[in-house]
Amino acid sequence: MNDLALLLTPQGRALLDEVRDTAPADELAVATRLRREHPAELVSAALGQARLRQRAAAKFGAEDAGRMFFTPNGVEQSTRASVATYRAERLKAQGVTSLADLCCGIGGDAIALARAGIRVLAVDRDPLTAAVARENAAALGLAELIEVREADVTEVDTAGWDAVFVDPARRGGRGRIFDPEAYSPPLSWAIEAALKAPRAALKVAPGIPHEAVPGAAEAEWISDGGDVKEAVLWFGTEPGAVRATLLPGPRTLLGRGLPDPQVRPVGRYLYEPDGAVIRAHLVAEVAEELDGGLIDPTIAYVTADELRPTPYATAYEISDQLPFSLKKLKALLREREVGILTVKKRGSAVEPEELRKKVKPQGPNSATVFLTRVAGAPTMLVGAPA
Repeated sequence: MNDLALLLTPQGRALLDEVRDTAPADELAVATRLRREHPAELVSAALGQARLRQRAAAKFGAEDAGRMFFTPNGVEQSTRASVATYRAERLKAQGVTSLADLCCGIGGDAIALARAGIRVLAVDRDPLTAAVARENAAALGLAELIEVREADVTEVDTAGWDAVFVDPARRGGRGRIFDPEAYSPPLSWAIEAALKAPRAALKVAPGIPHEAVPGAAEAEWISDGGDVKEAVLWFGTEPGAVRATLLPGPRTLLGRGLPDPQVRPVGRYLYEPDGAVIRAHLVAEVAEELDGGLIDPTIAYVTADELRPTPYATAYEISDQLPFSLKKLKALLREREVGILTVKKRGSAVEPEELRKKVKPQGPNSATVFLTRVAGAPTMLVGAPA
C-alpha cells in the first residue's frame, strides 16, 4: 500500500515516466543514479512497477499497461485483454448492462466490461488489490462505470445486477490449485452465486474435469493464439452446451455429442487440434469436418487423406512413418539435410530437447517430427506444415 501511495504522488508519477523503459540489466545503474536525488523507497517502487508494466504489456498492450498499476500476483493472474474483451462482448450480446465482478483482482475484466458499456461493481477483499483496481479504472477513464469495493465477495449482495462474474483465486502459497473446491472462494460457492443471478459467468482453470461442470451450465474453453487460456462456465445461456472458442476471431466450435472417431491408418495429412478443442472434448467434431479418423484411440491427432482448411486444427503433410528409433530418425534427418527440427509429442515419454540433442540435426532444411503412438505402437511421424 505504501509503494502505491508513493507512486501516486506527483514525484512518483514523474519518476515512473522516467524509468518506464529501463531494461532489467540497467536497473542497478539507474537505481544508483536516481537515489542521489530521490528517496530509496520511491526509486525501488518505481523500478519495480516499471518492471511489472513491461511484463503486463503482453496481456494488456503497451499503451494500457503503461498507464496501469500492477502487483506481481495481478500480472500473473489477470485475464489477457483479448479474452476479457471477448467475454465482455458475449455478455453485452446477452443484454447485460450491469454486472457484479467478484474477485476482480487488479481490474482487467472490469476494464473490458466497462469498455463494452457495462456498469461494473468490482469487488476484492485484498486492500492493495482493490486500491490498484480503483486506480486502473481512473487511469483508463472508466471510473464512472466501475465502482470498486473492498469486501469479502461472499458477503456482497448481488441482487439488482443483470449478471455476476466470478474469478476465484486459483493459486496458493504452493502454486496452482487444481481442486476446484480449493479455489478461493470454492467453485461450489461460485456456482451457488451464479444460480441466484439472471446470468453469470465463472472463470475456471482449463483443466477442470468435465464431470465437475454442473448440468445447468454451458462450458466454454478459450484459446488465444493457440494457447489455452481458460474455461468459462456460463449460466443463463444453453445448459449442457460445450464449445471451444479460438481467438483472435472469434471462431467457435459447438459440440454435437458425436461418438469417438474411428481409428484408421495414417494418411497423407496429420491434423493437430487446437488445445481448446482438445480440452472441450470436441476432437470428434473436427475429425468429422475433415473426414478423418484418429491414429490411436488415446491420442488426439486426426489423420486424413485430403487437405481441408480448418481454423480448429493445424495441418501437416506426413512424408515418413517410422517405428520409434533414434538411429533411424538420425539417419533420415541426415539424408534430408534437416537442421531445423521441430519436435512435437503426444503419448511419448521422450522429451523434445532430449531427442534434439541426440539426433544433432544439421543442414539447411526443416522438418517436424511427431513422437506419438499409432494403433498402440510407439511411432515417429515426419513431415512439414501443409
